[in-house]
Amino acid sequence: MELLVQLLPNAMLIFCRMTSFLVVVPLFSSRNVPSMFKIGLALFLTLIVTAAQGTSQLVPMDAQYVLLVIREIIVGLLLGFIAYLFFTAVQIAGSFIDMQIGLGMANVIDPMSGTTVPLMGNLKYMLAMLLLLSFNGHHFMLQGIMNSYEWIPLSNNLFAQLYGGQITEFLVKTFSSVFSLSMQLAAPVVAAMFLTDLGLGLLTRVAPQFNIFVVGVPLKIIIGFFLIALLMPELIGLFHQLFDRMFEAMQKLLNLVAGKALETP
Repeated sequence: MELLVQLLPNAMLIFCRMTSFLVVVPLFSSRNVPSMFKIGLALFLTLIVTAAQGTSQLVPMDAQYVLLVIREIIVGLLLGFIAYLFFTAVQIAGSFIDMQIGLGMANVIDPMSGTTVPLMGNLKYMLAMLLLLSFNGHHFMLQGIMNSYEWIPLSNNLFAQLYGGQITEFLVKTFSSVFSLSMQLAAPVVAAMFLTDLGLGLLTRVAPQFNIFVVGVPLKIIIGFFLIALLMPELIGLFHQLFDRMFEAMQKLLNLVAGKALETP
């Protein structure tokens, strides 16, 4: 009984990190996942990590305990946000494609987030989720948050890293890389739509009496859907690279909070 009382502060801190991670990370943060399941999963992971750590690093429940809780919540949110940021690249790419093929106003309700998302972005987001499950990516996410205590123990210097600006700089660089990834995902269709617009523009110069709006809009939609169906097999490789970059960014964040210098490519 005395051992359980000693481990209770540690378990509460671990539970805060697990819960904040599951609230933000893709797939587990979906509205379709019941809240009781998230709490139960966080509690189960907390028991495993607490049992693995044992009494090697006991945290006293004193006046600084509130700061420790806030620090653990920030760590979980940062790790989950990095993973979520890479999944937004899929929706950004879909919005680029929708604007080019003429479906910019055709937004749909995403049942996983409850917000309006682009049509092609929602399609690619669902495919990315299915591929993540097929690659056992959700297992790697859970393994990553459980192994995060090897890099970021309960006694870490997160606030010092935040004050120094290293984490903010890393988040800005990650966002820029995510934006470039979204451009790469949408580049084939966007380039094809540009050539289509160029051809339609030349057609209006050659035949001014030709009603370009009647033919151009359905033509762009047909070409856009044809290219999306044609490039669909290539999305598997692109999403695999996206997942690799996501886990690599999470690893870099762990090293950064742990005080290790990031390797510059």
